[in-house]
Amino acid sequence: MKITYKGDYALKAILDLALHYSRKIVTIHELAKRADVPVKFLEQVLLDLKRGGFVDSKRGIKGGYFLAKPPAEIKVGDVVRFIDGPIEPIDCAGLKNNYKGCADIYKCAFRNIWLKVTKATSDIVDKVTFEDIIKDIKNKHQAVNYQI
Repeated sequence: MKITYKGDYALKAILDLALHYSRKIVTIHELAKRADVPVKFLEQVLLDLKRGGFVDSKRGIKGGYFLAKPPAEIKVGDVVRFIDGPIEPIDCAGLKNNYKGCADIYKCAFRNIWLKVTKATSDIVDKVTFEDIIKDIKNKHQAVNYQI
């Protein structure tokens, strides 16, 4: 699995929208500035995320982008797969076991390793929601703010 710039920007955009979920609408310029993403590229990313059902938009002067569903319902793995494709490190490691590209697939000494890598990665990214990430961010900020 390799996260592209587009995938990284998509994750950052959704996280920013999740952090501002109560506010609902965020302008593309605010989002681009906070996420340090070029506006033109962010436009493309947000259009893809909208097509994938992750975000929605409102036109007009008070328009912008917002999450199409609550942060607790958006998993990191879903976003990664939608933007960057499968998370398998190599084609033969697909968890569906329907890969037919290698005649030596059942003798391959590495396939079991790649299957374990795929499963471990999937187990993580498919359980983490953007709500979990927000809670983690808030917990880290609270841990730093202590008094004596």
